[in-house]
Amino acid sequence: MKKPLKILGVVVFASFLVLIRAFEDTLFYDPLLEFFKMDYKILPLPKMDMSRLLAGIVFRFIMNTILSLAIIWLVFRDKEIIKFSAILYGFFFVVLFIAFSFIVLTSEGTASHMVLFYVRRFLIQPLFLLLLLPAFYFQKYKSR
Repeated sequence: MKKPLKILGVVVFASFLVLIRAFEDTLFYDPLLEFFKMDYKILPLPKMDMSRLLAGIVFRFIMNTILSLAIIWLVFRDKEIIKFSAILYGFFFVVLFIAFSFIVLTSEGTASHMVLFYVRRFLIQPLFLLLLLPAFYFQKYKSR
């Protein structure tokens, strides 16, 4: 693939990631969006429809993952990197989703709010892309 097309593809997919973030209020049910904008350290968690919240988290993670894998594919064009990335995304999703569900369901006080904030952040933002791109780049070009 020619370099200008590759760059255009990365910009398009990254733009879709930005659009997911820009329209998160309308695309996903997530009462925690507003909760974490307030003084959440002293407030109890808001009332939530757990099935809708968990479905929204899953849907958002899948959307971010597909776009992130597309970006990784455009940058490296390596099936092994894509397979490894997909396995990592799957593993981290399972671990973080279980942790998120557990924290939300068992949260009694305000002590777990910071942990919930960060676990949720890894599920709803494409942070793994920001970690994997430089790691794969370093690995690929270090081995030359």
